[in-house]
Amino acid sequence: MTIDARDFRHVFTPGRIGTLDLPHRIVMGAMHLGTETGDVDDLVAFYRERVEGGAGLIVTGGAAVDPFGAGGPGYAVLTRDADRRRLATLAQHIRRAGGLLALQLFHAGRYALLGEQMQPVAPSPVFSRFAGREPRAMTADDIEATLDHFVAAAEFAANAGFAAVEVMASEGYLINEFLAPATNLRDDDWGGDPERRRRFGVEVARRIRAALGPDFPLIVRISGADLVEGGTPAEDVDAFAAALVEVGVDALNVGIGWHESPVPTVQTVVPHGVWLPIARRIKAVASGRPVIAGNRVNRLDQAEACLARGDTDFVSMARPFLADPGLIAKHRAGRAVNVCIACNQACIDRSLVDEHVSCLVNPRAGWERRYPTVARDTGRGPVVVVGGGRGRVVVVGGGPAGLQAAIRLAEHGVDVELFEAAPELGGQFRLARNVPGKADYGRTIDYCAARLAELGVAVHLNSRIAPGDVAGFGDTDAIVIATGVHPRPLQIPGATLPFVLDYSAAFDAANLGRRVVIVGGGGIAVDAAHFAAAAGDASATDRFCAAYGLGPILGSPPTPEPSDISHDDIPREVTIVHRSRRLGARLGRSSRWVVLGELRHAGVQILHGAQYERIDSSGLHIVDENGHRRELPADTVVVAVGQEPNNDLVPAAAAAGLHYEVIGGARDVDGLDAVRAFAEGLAAADRLAAQLTKQTPAGPPSPLR
Repeated sequence: MTIDARDFRHVFTPGRIGTLDLPHRIVMGAMHLGTETGDVDDLVAFYRERVEGGAGLIVTGGAAVDPFGAGGPGYAVLTRDADRRRLATLAQHIRRAGGLLALQLFHAGRYALLGEQMQPVAPSPVFSRFAGREPRAMTADDIEATLDHFVAAAEFAANAGFAAVEVMASEGYLINEFLAPATNLRDDDWGGDPERRRRFGVEVARRIRAALGPDFPLIVRISGADLVEGGTPAEDVDAFAAALVEVGVDALNVGIGWHESPVPTVQTVVPHGVWLPIARRIKAVASGRPVIAGNRVNRLDQAEACLARGDTDFVSMARPFLADPGLIAKHRAGRAVNVCIACNQACIDRSLVDEHVSCLVNPRAGWERRYPTVARDTGRGPVVVVGGGRGRVVVVGGGPAGLQAAIRLAEHGVDVELFEAAPELGGQFRLARNVPGKADYGRTIDYCAARLAELGVAVHLNSRIAPGDVAGFGDTDAIVIATGVHPRPLQIPGATLPFVLDYSAAFDAANLGRRVVIVGGGGIAVDAAHFAAAAGDASATDRFCAAYGLGPILGSPPTPEPSDISHDDIPREVTIVHRSRRLGARLGRSSRWVVLGELRHAGVQILHGAQYERIDSSGLHIVDENGHRRELPADTVVVAVGQEPNNDLVPAAAAAGLHYEVIGGARDVDGLDAVRAFAEGLAAADRLAAQLTKQTPAGPPSPLR
């Protein structure tokens, strides 16, 4: 999995935003971390590790310009002395580390989550489905006060040592609300026609430029497409962009969509680079000012392609820096790089409710002080483990939990052997890579394999460890049992018929007939239905644009992204039948509605509240939610009714007197997902390493979830 840095000529070309010289064309985009009001050392550790990993310009998570602008209780508010001191300390530390940090100036408007004591403010009293409240319409005095707060926030940033500011005018927040006819119903100096609707945003930029002078870099993040009914028309967006350039903005960062949009913008089903035509459109009216684009550009090869085509001048990548803080330095050195899989489970889903943000594929993200770097891994060359000879540990199981445990133990200098029963690593994570939009899950497995090789871990594939084999590990210091789960069988007559499959066999098209009935209502059942219904050879881009009617919005179609799975041409009839009333109840906040929408687009039939009676040669027999008996004809029945721990090695390890850790599905299936599995692998590795070196362990894994 080596990378040739020569393939990234455009990415690694230095750039300039205003007076700010940048080492390359990747901007680390803003992310609310849920730690902005906590210990500043946590923020410093998070951003410093990204600076050390080669990040150029980094944009912080949004800092509210006043209390009404806070997205939630965990947001920094720039009228609070404590938050200003904390951010000034952050800026000083990152500057000393050689980093370039831009403070994002933020006002949530009608999206503010303020509690019952304060009512959100907005241009007009238009109910927010996201916040669940109706805001109060801002008075003329409110508007002037808010403009003053934006200017004061920018002056603070310049004086505190930040390298730039970015004004948030996208994603449905306050400035965006002034622009959109749906949320600006005014007929005064601040609304009534396009020019007056854009006045507030232009005035923010104009007054900041006047206060800071011509040399301090000023970026505005605008909404290239709101994707909501009554959103800002494209011609108004272009006029807003041109007006911002006229008042002296140094760069335009193009965002996409609102929280209330019925079109997904950052989830796995969104094809890579699909929004780039909008950035191209903005670039045409930017009068030579740099344009920054992002949203579903998660790898540097994609960034290189869009820079080479001239779609944009810089590429914003946020979540990829959660997945791998060494994103830039590792590419320069030709090293393997971890990839954001757009799952949103530990990042966006948590940020939406102001929880501590981390990353499924990198559970250290956000917890850098609790789990500090333990190998000299700057990305500039081969990994050098700090202090070898720290014992020997056997890891059994090469799924997410086992992979993370083996990698982290090896980073600690422990001699690690990993045994995996299958012919390749990944465990059940391998199944996900076959689902439309989830091909990047396979890249996570590839990265882990490459990382194990870098660290010298001995990996044994096709090596099933039976309980009787455990005693043979008596010369090891510990064994990590990460053997995962077994599919739970369906206990009804006919469940063992040849055309009845457990879910592990359902992600191979060769195993599926034309009529597929999936029994179960969890995430795996949903993935199996998505896979089964995806027959055909249309590109991912074509499918997505057709499903959401994006042709008029995108203008010239983007370069089609090939289908990311191997389809056959069978148009299947797919039915999900499950007992509960809520399909995919544990899917993430930001993804569940998208995935269920994909099933509807694909024509999948969903039956809730059913009781399963039997399976025979004609199909599955059920009692539906209305008490009626029904036969569901099926050529293939897929059973996805849950999982059971595969923990047969635990009694054997105990009997052999071995020190052991049980992690992931082998420990417990309640609440099991990949977030928990990766996090438990990390925490277990640090506990074992601390015991082997007589150190104090980092702490319990519970905050990682």
